[in-house]
Amino acid sequence: MSAVRRVSTGAPWEELFGYSRAVELPGGLVLVSGCTSVIDGEIADGTPYEQAVNSFNVAIAALKELGLDASHVVRTRMYLTHARDVDEVGRAHKELFDEVRPVASMIIVSGFVDPRLVVEVEVEAHRGDSV
Repeated sequence: MSAVRRVSTGAPWEELFGYSRAVELPGGLVLVSGCTSVIDGEIADGTPYEQAVNSFNVAIAALKELGLDASHVVRTRMYLTHARDVDEVGRAHKELFDEVRPVASMIIVSGFVDPRLVVEVEVEAHRGDSV
């Protein structure tokens, strides 16, 4: 692969702020931007667990556009607005990535672009051998 490939999902902020949902670099590294619980352009608020699952599914859908899946994920970052939600978000992460075991960070932040959102995730994947 010689060129950078980009994926856009039509999320409301992609066009407004000028970014791609995912970018694949030469060599097979794929970076997926911050994903929140937005489904069909609408915020799908819910429990922190539900928002985490929805957010990771947005990221995984972007990977699928590039021919990858959750088994290719090598790093995750989880941003939460409340420390009390660590267990719920961690449970969602474990359900999706337990066999993959990517490196992970969980960070408490002050908030997101919409106050209904309590979780945002980023993933990095690599095209190559999966688990």
